[in-house]
Amino acid sequence: MSSQAHSDDYYIPDPSPWPLVGMASLLITLFGAALTMNGVGIGKYVVVAGLLLFFYLLYGWFRDVIIENLNDRYNKQVDRSFRMGMLWFIASEVFFFMSFFGALFYIRMIALPWLGGEGYLGASDEFLYGGAFDASWPSSGPAQMGGEFTPMSPWGLPAINTLLLLTSGATITWAHWGLKMENQKQLVWGLAATIFLGLLFVMLQAYEYYHAYHELNLTLGSGGYGSTFYMLTGFHGFHVTMGAIMLMAILGRAMSSHFSAHNHFAFEAVAWYWHFVDVVWLGLFIFVYMF
Repeated sequence: MSSQAHSDDYYIPDPSPWPLVGMASLLITLFGAALTMNGVGIGKYVVVAGLLLFFYLLYGWFRDVIIENLNDRYNKQVDRSFRMGMLWFIASEVFFFMSFFGALFYIRMIALPWLGGEGYLGASDEFLYGGAFDASWPSSGPAQMGGEFTPMSPWGLPAINTLLLLTSGATITWAHWGLKMENQKQLVWGLAATIFLGLLFVMLQAYEYYHAYHELNLTLGSGGYGSTFYMLTGFHGFHVTMGAIMLMAILGRAMSSHFSAHNHFAFEAVAWYWHFVDVVWLGLFIFVYMF
């Protein structure tokens, strides 16, 4: 790249095949999913091919970005664009989870009282259920349509997982301090501890799901409580898993001395994401488990 990369002019990257590869991978995956849903046997193989192409896209595109960064081909404008991109991405994730928290709020605070005879739609209880609907939370639906179940207690595994995630927020901050002080050992150990805590969180949540399904009879079909419980905690667990994978990539780069005290946005981006995951879990613990 020309000297433009070292100036404050607008940065123009080299021509790249990765957007086309991304388009092809998503198209193939969706086409395979459509075939699978329509009972075409080859569909699942098409899905796998699309996903493999997508993983290749991630590897190749991030590899190119890392190489360009290590070769000092980016300027301040690129750094600002990276930061704004990550901020907007996290903002989109905030609204993603807000939609599910909003569904939980609507079911508990609006729909449930209406079905129980309160408010201007309160007559629906008498009309639909003959006044027999029990508007108490947690609910498995009218006439126990979702079946009998035991609600998940906030104490035990959920409380342990809360402690794990809060501790992981501290360990990644400790790693960041080490990076700013150019303490390689502190950086690596802080990242390793954060990854360990994140993976332990996911394993404990998997055990919690097993316990809920087989001992509490709490399933996705357990009315509004079961569906919102699994949607919120499931998507959060997926984000923790993705965050742990990103941290593994950052750990590999840290062990290869890719970061300096003044050039480490990749680390910062993943740290922002991890702190976001921590905050979401606190909301989950309070509004899903405790109240």
